[in-house]
Amino acid sequence: MAVSSDIVRTWRGPRRVVAELAQQGRREDRALIWLFAACGLIFVAQWPRLVRISHETGEDLTRLMTYDLLAWIFVWPLFFYALAGLSWLLLRLLRRGVTAFDARLALFWALLASTPAALLYGLQAGLNGPGPATNLVGGIWIAAFFLFWAQGLRAVVARRS
Repeated sequence: MAVSSDIVRTWRGPRRVVAELAQQGRREDRALIWLFAACGLIFVAQWPRLVRISHETGEDLTRLMTYDLLAWIFVWPLFFYALAGLSWLLLRLLRRGVTAFDARLALFWALLASTPAALLYGLQAGLNGPGPATNLVGGIWIAAFFLFWAQGLRAVVARRS
């Protein structure tokens, strides 16, 4: 299926989608593309917020976007690789039999599948600024990410059991 269809399906049944993705075999290239696509989309989602900050504070928009680009394209992918490694070590200590690729697949897919909420958060933060509505949308984004990640890990653990 198309990635966009899988993202929509993940919002309805994340465990099933990750199980299907794991059955397709070990594809490091696919996992890496998911990570970079997610980081790229989250970077784009930040544009309205950055424009608002630039307009309100007078800071240089180019500088703000450059720093955000460097963070989302170079720093955050390394962080997510390290986080996937830590989750794999934790699962290994718990004797769950999950491979490092399975841990990366669950994390990177959760990040990509939660990007629609990230895009909505960026719009909310850019159009309305800080406030309860922005916090609510941000909370939905973070909750979706952690839910998708947890369900993805459950799917790969069940597959290995």
